[in-house]
Amino acid sequence: MPQRSPEPAAVLRPRLPSPLQPVEDVRLSRHGVRLLLKRDDLIHPDLPGNKWRKLAPNLRAAAGRPVLTFGGAYSNHLRATAAAGRLLGFPTIGVVRGDELATRPLNPSLTRCAADGMRLLFVDRATYRAKDDPRTLDRILGQAATDDVYVVPEGGSNAPAATGCAELGRELHGLADVAAVACGTGGTLAGLAAGLGAGQRAVGFPVLKGGFLAGAVRALQDAAFGGPAGDWSLDERFHFGGYARTTPALDRFAADFGARHGLPVERVYVAKMLYGLVELAAEGAFAPETTVAAVITGQEHGAAPGRTG
Repeated sequence: MPQRSPEPAAVLRPRLPSPLQPVEDVRLSRHGVRLLLKRDDLIHPDLPGNKWRKLAPNLRAAAGRPVLTFGGAYSNHLRATAAAGRLLGFPTIGVVRGDELATRPLNPSLTRCAADGMRLLFVDRATYRAKDDPRTLDRILGQAATDDVYVVPEGGSNAPAATGCAELGRELHGLADVAAVACGTGGTLAGLAAGLGAGQRAVGFPVLKGGFLAGAVRALQDAAFGGPAGDWSLDERFHFGGYARTTPALDRFAADFGARHGLPVERVYVAKMLYGLVELAAEGAFAPETTVAAVITGQEHGAAPGRTG
């Protein structure tokens, strides 16, 4: 039997609840909207934001077993999982989308994963796309050649992750009318909405194209909470071309927001959510005297390598 790993919170000492920072931004205040920044990026230096909230319950479930998970070549989720393995003393395996030869030498994100002890397993894109098929997953686990492995899906979004993110919603009880979050795989929004109180609602801003996320959020809530939970919606207009893509307008907005408020704005997720909030306020989507809490889920340094024009 594997030795049970220590409780993640006892070892990592996350900063919880994460700080709630009021900011005065005329682009919202002139429409009667008060903005708060929910600084989940300050929870832990190696597992910031939703990475902590989604990984912690999975790490408890893994109980010291090797953890295998999935991500692209610049995945912050892979980096956080590798860091957790180093800090808590369990083996990690990262299944990376793409040919190994094409990623050599390793980029800074994968270099960090390897330095933290993660074993990198490269698979072709067709295999990666089919990773949720049980037969494909069995082949990947065969390549990993590790007994009793605990599998965490891409982005860390599963039922335990959603339950972990529900605490984010509970931390906002009585403090905001609307909670906004950028969305990749949907786990944070699923939990956030479930944790909010009566009269509060969540709005998610997908950073990928495709229109698939609503179904993913519903499925996660079914698995985690037994059915729909909380009041939530998606605004799919602000992906700026897709994952890790940006435009000059988004870059200008992020730089300006950072200069106004002293916050380097991460481009892949956070900038798109903040841009969407400003646009929604201008459209009159929020009633006067609405308080909006914008969840800052990541740090700026993780975004730059993956951006494209």
